[in-house]
Amino acid sequence: MRMKTRTLGAVVFTAALLMSVAACKKKAPVPAPPPPAPAAAPAPAPAPPAAARINSFTAEPRTIERGQSATLRWSVANATDISIDNGLGAVQANGTRQVFPSNTATYTLTARGAGGTDSRSVTVEVSAPPPPPPPPPAAARISGADMLGREAQDAYFDYDKSDIRDDARQALTRDADLLKRIFQADPSFSVVVEGHCDERGSAEYNLGLGDRRSTAAKEFLVQLGVPADRVRTISYGKERPVCTDADEACYQRNRHAHLVPAQ
Repeated sequence: MRMKTRTLGAVVFTAALLMSVAACKKKAPVPAPPPPAPAAAPAPAPAPPAAARINSFTAEPRTIERGQSATLRWSVANATDISIDNGLGAVQANGTRQVFPSNTATYTLTARGAGGTDSRSVTVEVSAPPPPPPPPPAAARISGADMLGREAQDAYFDYDKSDIRDDARQALTRDADLLKRIFQADPSFSVVVEGHCDERGSAEYNLGLGDRRSTAAKEFLVQLGVPADRVRTISYGKERPVCTDADEACYQRNRHAHLVPAQ
């Protein structure tokens, strides 16, 4: 019995020993590697530079007449180089410029920046001004003879008299001004003062009376500044009546001094 107990103990001991050895030979499991750290997000790419931009470019007014002006007006963003053609050259980003085109012209605004170029054009229409009105026709030159015939006034006399009465003074004063204008315009012009009478009295007497009347009229004109050498006298007496009625109204018309151009 004691022999069996020892044998059983040995068996148990041997089994335990084998199990221990087997346990020692069994490999421990390898732990799983930690998960990889998440990759860092890439840095955002830099934004591209903004392109030049023309916000507005106008001409006011768009239509003008030659000799007038128009105003260019513009607004530009993001540009480093801004210019207008047609001789205007470099300009600021915002501004105005007055232009005086003589003919229809197109202006181009160009804006350049790091991100690109922008351009815009405006046209100013130029029309020729209306032609000036034709000058008034030159006034026809009136000869001294025509002026004398239109404007000269007769000096009238009382019956059998050669005195210069008041109404004759007024008429001869206007005649003096007229003669001065005529002589200034035509230095070669001269005038004759005719003396006339009514039909009463002899022809010889009336020739003398007509001479006194024409001489009195000339002397009055000379006193008013008319050159004496440009005026001469003649008497027709009663030979050239302006009317032939036998009444005082007709007689009065025939008693006068009359101015005519010298031949």
